[in-house]
Amino acid sequence: MDPVYETPEVTYENQSPDKRRGSSSSSSSSSSSSSHSGDEETKEVKREEESEKEEEKVEVEESNVELNLERRSPEEAKKANSSRRSSSSSSSSSSASEKEEPEEKPEPEKDGPKIQLYVKAGSDGESIGNCPFSQRLFMILWLKGVVFNVTTVDLKRKPADLHNLAPGTHPPFLTFQGEVLTDVNKVEEYLEEMLAPPKYPKLAAKNRESNAAGNDIFAKFSAYVKNKRPDDNRALETSLEKALAKLDEYLLSPTADEVQNGRHSGDGESKRKYLDGDELTLADCNLLPKLHVVKGLWRYLGNSYSRDEFTNTCAADVEIELAYKDVAKRLGK
Repeated sequence: MDPVYETPEVTYENQSPDKRRGSSSSSSSSSSSSSHSGDEETKEVKREEESEKEEEKVEVEESNVELNLERRSPEEAKKANSSRRSSSSSSSSSSASEKEEPEEKPEPEKDGPKIQLYVKAGSDGESIGNCPFSQRLFMILWLKGVVFNVTTVDLKRKPADLHNLAPGTHPPFLTFQGEVLTDVNKVEEYLEEMLAPPKYPKLAAKNRESNAAGNDIFAKFSAYVKNKRPDDNRALETSLEKALAKLDEYLLSPTADEVQNGRHSGDGESKRKYLDGDELTLADCNLLPKLHVVKGLWRYLGNSYSRDEFTNTCAADVEIELAYKDVAKRLGK
């Protein structure tokens, strides 16, 4: 079990530059000892020392401003320098007080829920394995834009801590603020309720028909590839083709929402990218991982492969092939 995917929370940290002081006081004292004696000369030396200290503080301030990402042209820098020198007594005292106080670094934001998703691992025990149900939850969390961690679980070497976390449960499952959730359908409903607008987008389909579109394809595909009776192959293949054709018809037909909102006249084919419109919904999160296995309806799949939420949660083709080779071996094919 190794964490292979993580959507991290990015924290920007402002760092104050090191503030260095020179040793002008020692150099000025040595110069004063070599100068002529006398009250006037002593006063002159003191004035020079004070002037040097003021200039030094101004230079420190200028370097701090430049290091704090403030870039100026030479003309602007001259103006800024002259204005600072005119008020060096007040600015130098405030600068000294600032130097004594260490700058506090901002704390990372911790206002989001703590979510850990566990998905099936691939053949190497680390990469994403072939599991449409794991990808379904993976896509939902990604589309929600919430910070979450993903851990792949090697079913051949399931660690004891995960066994204790969800006894008798295979991936996918997740923990939400420490609570273990295992039923995929209920997890989907829970995430839609808990990660709601305005902070998180609503992913439910607007058209009820979109949720049912293509819902029998994966079952028909599984029946076809797992069939042990050669005489039934043609009938099962035809049944699968009809289910794919029905889904294609739905994708090409304008939805009620398209017509009501004036995006389609009601005549001709729909140009929408996904099941319910031009944005991915929960209906797509359920169907697309299965179509990625079946490899059907390439216009719909092609639109989906352009989205990171889909491609970055997909199992590699080799993982799908290995999974079904294992199925064939168990069936004695």
